[in-house]
Amino acid sequence: MADLQNWIRHGDEMRRPLLTNPDLPKAEKLIIVGGGLSGLCCALRIAEKRPELPILLVEKSAKLGGVIGTWQEEEWICDLAVNATRPHPAFWRLIDDLQLSSKFQTSNPKAKSRWILLGNKPHKLSLFSLLKIGPFKLRKALKLVRNGGYSVADLIPNKQIADALTLGIVNDTASNVDADFLMPSATKFGDNPPIKKSKLASLIAKSYPLFTPKKGTIASLEGGMITLTKGLIERLQSMPNVEIMLNYNAQSPKSLAADNNVPISSIIWSAPGLQEDFESTELSIFAIGYEGQQVSHVKLGYGTLIPNKSLPISGILHESDIHQSKRSPAGHRLFRLMVPHSRWDKNDSSVLACAEELLAEKPVLFTKIGERKIPRYKPGYMSKTSALSPDFTMVGWAVSGVSITHVVDEAERVAELF
Repeated sequence: MADLQNWIRHGDEMRRPLLTNPDLPKAEKLIIVGGGLSGLCCALRIAEKRPELPILLVEKSAKLGGVIGTWQEEEWICDLAVNATRPHPAFWRLIDDLQLSSKFQTSNPKAKSRWILLGNKPHKLSLFSLLKIGPFKLRKALKLVRNGGYSVADLIPNKQIADALTLGIVNDTASNVDADFLMPSATKFGDNPPIKKSKLASLIAKSYPLFTPKKGTIASLEGGMITLTKGLIERLQSMPNVEIMLNYNAQSPKSLAADNNVPISSIIWSAPGLQEDFESTELSIFAIGYEGQQVSHVKLGYGTLIPNKSLPISGILHESDIHQSKRSPAGHRLFRLMVPHSRWDKNDSSVLACAEELLAEKPVLFTKIGERKIPRYKPGYMSKTSALSPDFTMVGWAVSGVSITHVVDEAERVAELF
Protein backbone atom coordinates (compact mmCIF):
# COMPACT_ATOMS: atom_id res chain seq x y z
CA MET A 1 0.00 0.00 0.00
CA ALA A 2 2.87 2.37 0.83
CA ASP A 3 4.35 1.71 -2.61
CA LEU A 4 1.03 2.56 -4.28
CA GLN A 5 0.73 5.76 -2.27
CA ASN A 6 4.21 6.77 -3.44
CA TRP A 7 3.20 6.21 -7.06
CA ILE A 8 0.03 8.25 -6.57
CA ARG A 9 2.04 11.06 -4.98
CA HIS A 10 5.01 11.05 -7.37
CA GLY A 11 3.81 9.34 -10.55
CA ASP A 12 6.44 8.32 -13.08
CA GLU A 13 9.10 10.22 -11.15
CA MET A 14 9.30 6.95 -9.19
CA ARG A 15 11.13 5.52 -12.19
CA ARG A 16 14.01 7.96 -11.71
CA PRO A 17 16.85 7.15 -9.29
CA LEU A 18 17.16 9.01 -6.02
CA LEU A 19 20.87 9.50 -5.35
CA THR A 20 20.82 9.93 -1.59
CA ASN A 21 23.23 8.77 1.08
CA PRO A 22 21.44 6.51 3.60
CA ASP A 23 22.88 8.55 6.50
CA LEU A 24 21.37 11.82 5.24
CA PRO A 25 18.36 11.71 7.64
CA LYS A 26 20.81 11.45 10.57
CA ALA A 27 22.28 14.88 9.82
CA GLU A 28 22.53 17.28 12.77
CA LYS A 29 23.19 20.13 10.34
CA LEU A 30 22.38 20.08 6.64
CA ILE A 31 24.28 21.93 3.92
CA ILE A 32 22.68 22.38 0.49
CA VAL A 33 24.86 23.53 -2.40
CA GLY A 34 23.14 25.51 -5.15
CA GLY A 35 20.44 28.14 -4.84
CA GLY A 36 18.53 27.20 -7.97
CA LEU A 37 15.05 25.72 -7.96
CA SER A 38 16.28 22.31 -6.80
CA GLY A 39 18.25 23.66 -3.84
CA LEU A 40 15.45 26.03 -2.85
CA CYS A 41 12.83 23.26 -2.97
CA CYS A 42 14.99 20.82 -1.01
CA ALA A 43 15.60 23.45 1.66
CA LEU A 44 11.89 24.23 1.91
CA ARG A 45 10.61 20.67 2.08
CA ILE A 46 13.23 19.47 4.57
CA ALA A 47 12.88 22.60 6.74
CA GLU A 48 9.12 22.00 6.88
CA LYS A 49 9.62 18.35 7.83
CA ARG A 50 12.38 19.05 10.37
CA PRO A 51 11.95 22.58 11.80
CA GLU A 52 14.59 21.88 14.47
CA LEU A 53 17.28 20.95 11.91
CA PRO A 54 19.73 23.76 10.99
CA ILE A 55 19.97 24.11 7.20
CA LEU A 56 22.63 26.16 5.40
CA LEU A 57 21.97 26.90 1.72
CA VAL A 58 25.04 28.16 -0.15
CA GLU A 59 25.04 29.73 -3.62
CA LYS A 60 28.06 30.50 -5.79
CA SER A 61 26.61 33.63 -7.41
CA ALA A 62 25.19 36.84 -5.97
CA LYS A 63 21.56 35.79 -6.53
CA LEU A 64 19.24 32.86 -6.02
CA GLY A 65 17.10 31.18 -8.65
CA GLY A 66 19.65 29.40 -10.85
CA VAL A 67 18.57 29.02 -14.47
CA ILE A 68 15.04 30.09 -13.61
CA GLY A 69 14.79 33.74 -14.58
CA THR A 70 12.41 36.20 -16.18
CA TRP A 71 13.40 39.17 -18.33
CA GLN A 72 11.19 42.26 -18.35
CA GLU A 73 11.31 45.53 -20.26
CA GLU A 74 8.28 47.73 -19.65
CA GLU A 75 5.29 45.52 -20.61
CA TRP A 76 7.37 42.86 -22.37
CA ILE A 77 7.91 39.75 -20.16
CA CYS A 78 9.85 36.65 -21.22
CA ASP A 79 11.16 33.64 -19.29
CA LEU A 80 14.80 32.70 -19.87
CA ALA A 81 14.37 28.96 -19.30
CA VAL A 82 11.22 26.98 -18.49
CA ASN A 83 8.07 29.08 -18.96
CA ALA A 84 5.34 26.63 -17.91
CA THR A 85 4.80 23.29 -16.21
CA ARG A 86 3.09 20.15 -17.35
CA PRO A 87 0.63 18.63 -14.87
CA HIS A 88 2.13 17.03 -11.77
CA PRO A 89 0.65 17.01 -8.25
CA ALA A 90 4.00 18.00 -6.68
CA PHE A 91 4.07 21.29 -8.57
CA TRP A 92 0.44 22.01 -7.68
CA ARG A 93 1.26 21.27 -4.03
CA LEU A 94 4.15 23.72 -4.12
CA ILE A 95 1.99 26.48 -5.60
CA ASP A 96 -0.65 25.80 -2.96
CA ASP A 97 1.85 25.78 -0.08
CA LEU A 98 3.44 29.05 -1.24
CA GLN A 99 -0.03 30.63 -1.57
CA LEU A 100 0.55 31.49 -5.22
CA SER A 101 -2.73 30.05 -6.51
CA SER A 102 -4.10 33.49 -7.48
CA LYS A 103 -1.18 33.86 -9.93
CA PHE A 104 -1.28 30.30 -11.27
CA GLN A 105 -3.47 29.25 -14.16
CA THR A 106 -3.59 26.91 -17.11
CA SER A 107 -2.06 28.26 -20.27
CA ASN A 108 -4.05 29.44 -23.27
CA PRO A 109 -5.97 26.38 -24.55
CA LYS A 110 -6.02 27.90 -28.05
CA ALA A 111 -2.21 27.94 -28.24
CA LYS A 112 -1.45 24.22 -28.10
CA SER A 113 -0.29 23.72 -31.69
CA ARG A 114 3.35 22.91 -32.29
CA TRP A 115 5.09 22.85 -35.65
CA ILE A 116 8.32 21.56 -37.11
CA LEU A 117 9.96 23.48 -39.94
CA LEU A 118 10.83 21.14 -42.80
CA GLY A 119 11.99 22.50 -46.16
CA ASN A 120 11.04 26.05 -45.17
CA LYS A 121 7.48 24.94 -44.49
CA PRO A 122 5.93 24.42 -41.02
CA HIS A 123 4.31 21.03 -40.42
CA LYS A 124 1.99 20.57 -37.47
CA LEU A 125 3.17 18.00 -34.91
CA SER A 126 0.60 15.59 -33.51
CA LEU A 127 0.07 11.94 -32.64
CA PHE A 128 -0.48 11.48 -36.37
CA SER A 129 3.14 12.57 -36.93
CA LEU A 130 4.32 9.53 -34.97
CA LEU A 131 1.80 7.22 -36.64
CA LYS A 132 3.26 8.16 -40.01
CA ILE A 133 6.45 6.39 -38.91
CA GLY A 134 4.41 3.19 -38.93
CA PRO A 135 3.16 1.02 -36.04
CA PHE A 136 5.53 -1.84 -36.89
CA LYS A 137 8.60 0.41 -36.75
CA LEU A 138 7.42 2.00 -33.50
CA ARG A 139 6.76 -1.37 -31.82
CA LYS A 140 10.16 -2.64 -32.94
CA ALA A 141 11.84 0.51 -31.62
CA LEU A 142 10.06 0.27 -28.25
CA LYS A 143 11.12 -3.35 -27.85
CA LEU A 144 14.73 -2.44 -28.65
CA VAL A 145 15.11 0.53 -26.30
CA ARG A 146 13.66 -1.33 -23.33
CA ASN A 147 16.97 -3.18 -23.16
CA GLY A 148 18.46 0.10 -21.90
CA GLY A 149 21.22 2.43 -23.03
CA TYR A 150 19.66 3.55 -26.32
CA SER A 151 19.08 7.01 -27.75
CA VAL A 152 15.90 8.93 -28.51
CA ALA A 153 16.77 8.41 -32.20
CA ASP A 154 16.50 4.65 -31.56
CA LEU A 155 13.13 5.15 -29.84
CA ILE A 156 11.67 7.43 -32.54
CA PRO A 157 12.89 6.15 -35.93
CA ASN A 158 12.30 9.42 -37.76
CA LYS A 159 15.27 11.78 -37.56
CA GLN A 160 13.37 15.01 -38.15
CA ILE A 161 10.69 14.32 -35.53
CA ALA A 162 13.18 12.90 -33.02
CA ASP A 163 15.61 15.81 -33.44
CA ALA A 164 12.81 18.33 -33.13
CA LEU A 165 11.74 16.75 -29.83
CA THR A 166 15.20 16.70 -28.26
CA LEU A 167 16.23 20.12 -29.56
CA GLY A 168 13.15 21.56 -27.91
CA ILE A 169 13.94 20.00 -24.52
CA VAL A 170 17.72 19.61 -24.15
CA ASN A 171 19.18 21.49 -27.14
CA ASP A 172 20.76 18.38 -28.65
CA THR A 173 20.09 15.98 -31.51
CA ALA A 174 18.25 12.75 -30.77
CA SER A 175 21.18 10.41 -31.41
CA ASN A 176 23.06 12.16 -28.57
CA VAL A 177 20.26 11.92 -25.98
CA ASP A 178 19.55 8.98 -23.66
CA ALA A 179 16.03 7.63 -24.19
CA ASP A 180 15.84 6.34 -20.60
CA PHE A 181 16.60 9.82 -19.30
CA LEU A 182 14.17 11.74 -21.48
CA MET A 183 11.32 9.22 -21.75
CA PRO A 184 11.57 6.65 -18.92
CA SER A 185 7.87 5.77 -19.16
CA ALA A 186 8.22 4.75 -22.80
CA THR A 187 11.41 2.76 -22.21
CA LYS A 188 10.06 1.23 -18.96
CA PHE A 189 13.17 2.36 -17.12
CA GLY A 190 13.29 1.62 -13.40
CA ASP A 191 10.40 0.25 -11.37
CA ASN A 192 6.91 -0.25 -12.77
CA PRO A 193 3.77 0.90 -10.92
CA PRO A 194 1.91 -1.72 -8.85
CA ILE A 195 -1.39 -1.17 -10.73
CA LYS A 196 -2.45 -0.55 -14.32
CA LYS A 197 -1.42 2.76 -15.85
CA SER A 198 -5.01 3.90 -16.47
CA LYS A 199 -6.08 3.23 -12.88
CA LEU A 200 -2.99 4.97 -11.53
CA ALA A 201 -3.67 8.01 -13.73
CA SER A 202 -7.19 8.20 -12.33
CA LEU A 203 -5.91 8.11 -8.73
CA ILE A 204 -3.26 10.75 -9.47
CA ALA A 205 -5.87 13.03 -11.04
CA LYS A 206 -7.85 12.94 -7.78
CA SER A 207 -4.80 13.98 -5.72
CA TYR A 208 -4.32 17.51 -7.13
CA PRO A 209 -4.93 20.48 -4.85
CA LEU A 210 -6.35 23.73 -6.29
CA PHE A 211 -7.77 22.23 -9.52
CA THR A 212 -7.39 19.13 -11.65
CA PRO A 213 -5.65 19.98 -14.92
CA LYS A 214 -6.97 18.52 -18.14
CA LYS A 215 -4.78 16.00 -19.94
CA GLY A 216 -2.30 17.66 -22.28
CA THR A 217 -2.54 21.12 -20.70
CA ILE A 218 0.25 23.18 -19.20
CA ALA A 219 0.13 25.93 -16.59
CA SER A 220 2.15 29.05 -15.86
CA LEU A 221 2.54 31.91 -13.41
CA GLU A 222 1.63 35.56 -13.80
CA GLY A 223 4.83 37.55 -14.15
CA GLY A 224 6.84 34.52 -15.31
CA MET A 225 8.60 31.74 -13.44
CA ILE A 226 10.50 34.26 -11.34
CA THR A 227 7.24 34.51 -9.38
CA LEU A 228 7.88 30.97 -8.15
CA THR A 229 11.50 31.54 -7.08
CA LYS A 230 10.53 34.79 -5.34
CA GLY A 231 7.86 32.92 -3.41
CA LEU A 232 10.34 30.22 -2.39
CA ILE A 233 12.98 32.74 -1.31
CA GLU A 234 10.50 34.74 0.76
CA ARG A 235 9.27 31.59 2.51
CA LEU A 236 12.80 30.35 3.26
CA GLN A 237 13.86 33.75 4.61
CA SER A 238 11.00 33.53 7.11
CA MET A 239 12.08 30.10 8.41
CA PRO A 240 14.29 30.32 11.54
CA ASN A 241 16.19 27.08 10.83
CA VAL A 242 17.33 28.16 7.32
CA GLU A 243 20.42 30.28 6.63
CA ILE A 244 21.33 31.46 3.11
CA MET A 245 24.84 32.45 2.03
CA LEU A 246 25.55 34.02 -1.39
CA ASN A 247 28.91 34.31 -3.19
CA TYR A 248 29.99 31.05 -1.56
CA ASN A 249 32.12 28.95 -3.89
CA ALA A 250 31.95 25.36 -2.68
CA GLN A 251 34.85 23.47 -4.25
CA SER A 252 33.75 19.92 -3.51
CA PRO A 253 31.50 17.98 -1.13
CA LYS A 254 34.55 16.77 0.81
CA SER A 255 36.07 20.24 1.34
CA LEU A 256 32.65 21.73 2.13
CA ALA A 257 32.03 19.11 4.80
CA ALA A 258 35.48 19.72 6.33
CA ASP A 259 35.06 23.51 6.31
CA ASN A 260 31.72 23.25 8.13
CA ASN A 261 32.64 20.39 10.46
CA VAL A 262 29.89 18.05 9.27
CA PRO A 263 30.05 14.52 7.83
CA ILE A 264 29.97 14.38 4.03
CA SER A 265 26.65 12.52 4.28
CA SER A 266 25.11 15.81 5.45
CA ILE A 267 25.76 17.47 2.07
CA ILE A 268 23.08 17.84 -0.61
CA TRP A 269 24.67 18.95 -3.88
CA SER A 270 22.19 20.49 -6.33
CA ALA A 271 24.62 22.51 -8.46
CA PRO A 272 25.52 21.20 -11.95
CA GLY A 273 28.91 20.07 -13.20
CA LEU A 274 29.97 17.72 -10.41
CA GLN A 275 30.16 14.55 -12.52
CA GLU A 276 33.60 13.77 -13.95
CA ASP A 277 32.34 13.48 -17.53
CA PHE A 278 29.98 16.47 -17.32
CA GLU A 279 29.38 18.13 -20.69
CA SER A 280 26.96 20.83 -21.75
CA THR A 281 25.65 22.62 -24.81
CA GLU A 282 25.26 26.38 -24.87
CA LEU A 283 22.58 28.59 -26.35
CA SER A 284 21.56 32.23 -26.34
CA ILE A 285 18.02 33.48 -25.90
CA PHE A 286 16.55 36.42 -27.80
CA ALA A 287 13.21 38.20 -27.42
CA ILE A 288 11.52 39.59 -30.52
CA GLY A 289 8.25 41.50 -30.57
CA TYR A 290 5.86 42.82 -33.21
CA GLU A 291 2.68 44.76 -33.58
CA GLY A 292 -0.10 42.24 -34.04
CA GLN A 293 -0.82 43.17 -37.65
CA GLN A 294 2.81 42.54 -38.63
CA VAL A 295 2.51 38.87 -37.69
CA SER A 296 -1.16 38.25 -38.39
CA HIS A 297 -0.05 35.49 -40.77
CA VAL A 298 1.72 33.63 -37.93
CA LYS A 299 -0.77 31.16 -36.48
CA LEU A 300 -1.64 31.18 -32.80
CA GLY A 301 0.26 28.38 -31.11
CA TYR A 302 2.98 27.15 -28.77
CA GLY A 303 5.95 27.30 -31.10
CA THR A 304 8.03 25.93 -33.94
CA LEU A 305 11.02 23.56 -33.78
CA ILE A 306 13.73 23.98 -36.41
CA PRO A 307 16.05 20.98 -36.92
CA ASN A 308 17.81 22.58 -39.93
CA LYS A 309 21.35 23.22 -38.64
CA SER A 310 22.05 25.81 -41.36
CA LEU A 311 19.73 28.21 -39.52
CA PRO A 312 20.92 29.82 -36.28
CA ILE A 313 17.50 29.53 -34.61
CA SER A 314 16.53 26.06 -33.33
CA GLY A 315 13.16 27.04 -31.90
CA ILE A 316 10.60 29.83 -31.70
CA LEU A 317 8.28 30.02 -28.68
CA HIS A 318 5.10 32.10 -28.97
CA GLU A 319 5.42 33.63 -25.50
CA SER A 320 2.45 35.99 -25.68
CA ASP A 321 0.23 33.26 -27.18
CA ILE A 322 1.00 30.57 -24.61
CA HIS A 323 0.15 32.35 -21.38
CA GLN A 324 -3.15 33.75 -20.20
CA SER A 325 -1.26 36.36 -18.17
CA LYS A 326 0.05 39.41 -20.02
CA ARG A 327 3.47 39.07 -21.72
CA SER A 328 3.40 41.96 -24.21
CA PRO A 329 1.81 45.40 -24.67
CA ALA A 330 -1.79 45.39 -25.90
CA GLY A 331 -2.01 44.68 -29.62
CA HIS A 332 1.47 43.12 -29.76
CA ARG A 333 2.96 39.62 -29.83
CA LEU A 334 6.18 38.37 -28.25
CA PHE A 335 8.34 35.46 -29.41
CA ARG A 336 11.37 33.80 -27.81
CA LEU A 337 14.20 32.64 -30.06
CA MET A 338 16.48 29.76 -29.05
CA VAL A 339 19.94 30.03 -30.64
CA PRO A 340 22.43 27.16 -30.07
CA HIS A 341 26.01 28.40 -30.19
CA SER A 342 26.95 25.43 -32.39
CA ARG A 343 24.72 26.88 -35.13
CA TRP A 344 25.50 30.56 -34.73
CA ASP A 345 28.26 32.93 -35.89
CA LYS A 346 27.84 35.00 -32.67
CA ASN A 347 26.55 37.96 -34.69
CA ASP A 348 23.16 39.24 -33.51
CA SER A 349 22.37 40.46 -37.02
CA SER A 350 22.32 36.88 -38.36
CA VAL A 351 19.71 35.95 -35.75
CA LEU A 352 17.62 38.99 -36.66
CA ALA A 353 17.85 38.21 -40.39
CA CYS A 354 16.73 34.62 -39.77
CA ALA A 355 13.87 35.74 -37.51
CA GLU A 356 12.68 38.28 -40.08
CA GLU A 357 12.65 35.52 -42.69
CA LEU A 358 10.70 33.16 -40.43
CA LEU A 359 8.35 35.68 -38.81
CA ALA A 360 8.24 39.24 -40.21
CA GLU A 361 10.49 42.20 -40.96
CA LYS A 362 11.07 45.27 -38.81
CA PRO A 363 10.22 44.03 -35.30
CA VAL A 364 9.46 46.69 -32.71
CA LEU A 365 11.60 44.75 -30.20
CA PHE A 366 14.72 42.64 -30.71
CA THR A 367 17.20 41.96 -27.93
CA LYS A 368 19.36 39.23 -26.49
CA ILE A 369 18.03 38.44 -23.02
CA GLY A 370 20.31 35.68 -21.75
CA GLU A 371 22.45 32.57 -22.19
CA ARG A 372 22.05 29.00 -20.94
CA LYS A 373 24.10 25.85 -20.52
CA ILE A 374 22.21 22.58 -20.76
CA PRO A 375 23.85 19.31 -19.64
CA ARG A 376 24.31 16.58 -22.22
CA TYR A 377 22.63 13.27 -21.44
CA LYS A 378 24.27 10.75 -23.79
CA PRO A 379 22.86 7.26 -24.41
CA GLY A 380 23.45 5.11 -21.35
CA TYR A 381 23.45 8.14 -19.04
CA MET A 382 20.52 7.02 -16.89
CA SER A 383 21.85 3.49 -16.35
CA LYS A 384 25.24 4.91 -15.38
CA THR A 385 23.68 7.47 -13.04
CA SER A 386 21.47 4.86 -11.35
CA ALA A 387 24.55 2.80 -10.50
CA LEU A 388 26.15 5.67 -8.55
CA SER A 389 26.31 5.43 -4.76
CA PRO A 390 27.85 8.74 -3.65
CA ASP A 391 28.74 9.38 -0.01
CA PHE A 392 26.70 12.60 -0.25
CA THR A 393 23.33 13.37 -1.91
CA MET A 394 23.02 14.53 -5.53
CA VAL A 395 19.87 16.24 -6.81
CA GLY A 396 18.77 18.62 -9.54
CA TRP A 397 18.19 18.92 -13.26
CA ALA A 398 21.83 18.03 -14.02
CA VAL A 399 21.47 14.59 -12.37
CA SER A 400 18.41 12.48 -13.13
CA GLY A 401 15.73 14.67 -14.71
CA VAL A 402 15.61 17.96 -16.59
CA SER A 403 11.99 19.06 -16.16
CA ILE A 404 10.70 21.53 -13.59
CA THR A 405 8.27 18.91 -12.29
CA HIS A 406 11.16 16.50 -11.69
CA VAL A 407 13.08 19.05 -9.63
CA VAL A 408 10.04 19.95 -7.51
CA ASP A 409 8.99 16.33 -6.95
CA GLU A 410 12.54 15.14 -6.24
CA ALA A 411 12.73 17.60 -3.32
CA GLU A 412 9.61 16.03 -1.83
CA ARG A 413 11.05 12.53 -2.23
CA VAL A 414 14.26 13.57 -0.46
CA ALA A 415 12.34 15.25 2.39
CA GLU A 416 10.23 12.12 2.88
CA LEU A 417 13.40 10.29 3.96
CA PHE A 418 13.62 12.44 7.11
